[in-house]
Amino acid sequence: MQPILPKLLVTLCLLSLVSALGSCSIPPPLVERIKASGELIVATRNSGTTLYEGSEGLTGFEYELVQLFAKELGVKAHFIIPKHFDYLLPTVINGDAHLAAAGLTVTPEREAEIRFGPAYQEITQQVVYRVGNKRPRKIEDLIGKQLHVLAASSHEQELQRLKQTHPTLEWVSHTDLESAELMQMVQEQKIDFTIADSNEFSVTRRFMPYLKVGFDLTQPQPLAWAMAHAEDASLFEAMEAFFNNIRENGTLAQLIERHYGHIGRLNFVELRTFVKHINNRLPKYQDYFEEAAEITGIDWRMLAAIGYQESHWNPKAKSPTGVRGIMMLTLATAKQMKIESRLDPKQSIIGGAKYLRYIEKLLPERIQEPDRLWLTLAGYNVGFGHLEDARILTEHLEDDPDKWAEVKKHLPKLSLKKWYTSLKRGYARGKEPVNYVDNIRAYYELLKWQLKQMELAKQAQQNPPHALSINPEAL
Repeated sequence: MQPILPKLLVTLCLLSLVSALGSCSIPPPLVERIKASGELIVATRNSGTTLYEGSEGLTGFEYELVQLFAKELGVKAHFIIPKHFDYLLPTVINGDAHLAAAGLTVTPEREAEIRFGPAYQEITQQVVYRVGNKRPRKIEDLIGKQLHVLAASSHEQELQRLKQTHPTLEWVSHTDLESAELMQMVQEQKIDFTIADSNEFSVTRRFMPYLKVGFDLTQPQPLAWAMAHAEDASLFEAMEAFFNNIRENGTLAQLIERHYGHIGRLNFVELRTFVKHINNRLPKYQDYFEEAAEITGIDWRMLAAIGYQESHWNPKAKSPTGVRGIMMLTLATAKQMKIESRLDPKQSIIGGAKYLRYIEKLLPERIQEPDRLWLTLAGYNVGFGHLEDARILTEHLEDDPDKWAEVKKHLPKLSLKKWYTSLKRGYARGKEPVNYVDNIRAYYELLKWQLKQMELAKQAQQNPPHALSINPEAL
């Protein structure tokens, strides 16, 4: 028989050791620590596809996506913007941020040093050149040219792979610029080419109409959030559950539509003509748009975008169906809004703004912005009755009738006999309001950007040393 006392002594010693090392116990899962701190720290970039300062504060696709995730965790999102793009991943690896949400392409090189969450979007790397210059069509066309890219980007990684089969391929990499700035250099003919993700090119091209895509450098590649490699998988699991949820309930599709649904609507000629009319025509009517905004509470720039879509700011415009003026009002609408002359610019603009607000008030109060505005614009174009038919059809097909991303899928069905014969108001050219709304959204974004550039140029003349001083870290 073994002695009991030695076993007891061993047990007591072990208990004492465990007690002494209590401070070295396994920490709680990372997600629990994030919840306890009340803050999710996120590394990102200051760009048009991630996070930027909009007219009503911070916005951007990644910004809104992170805010939804933080809300699900029950914490607040705190964004940090590293000084250079190539600091993004080290910021996460070193533990200064919980994750990076910055439109990061999943690549083998990156997967070796960091863990990616679920893919939420796909992009293609594209070679960008300027209209008027010879279009590059293959890798060989880049050799011997001024090709500039972001340092440590997926674009540079792709070029390094290509250099193995094209040893004379050379490029300049930048640590202190963003993708949009490199595209600006192409637009201004300071360099020949750059490489951009397809989503960034689409966003940027609205403001730089002389840019074009030469060719796709890669096949579609996934974008995902990044986090440090760790045995603790709680953050990854929370992220996976979050993306599964927003993918299933349609929130992800709605967010993508909100930020990209209107992108690419305008061609080179349309963009150039619009900028020309901002300078030549808009100043004549801006005061009227601003007065209409004071009366209705609608952003004057949105009213101006509607007016441009309707008539290109031509007060004498007339359609084959008889609608007239800057806001292209029907006789019935003009009478309803107490407008005496549709050809009077001030009356037309104020009447159109009032009618837009009238349409908006017919919508159920539960519909939130920006969907409320997009649905209102569709009703302004196709008629509120046809909009209601589209919303009823959307609900019948088990989509959300209060979301523009869902309704726009079904509006074109109003012109198909299979569907319109069962609807109360019958046939309508349902594709028109989809194009109408997307065009206005594109004009609105471009107008805001152009007006901002004009203001910056004015400031630069008044105070050259500081006019263009922008500190993204201040965000």
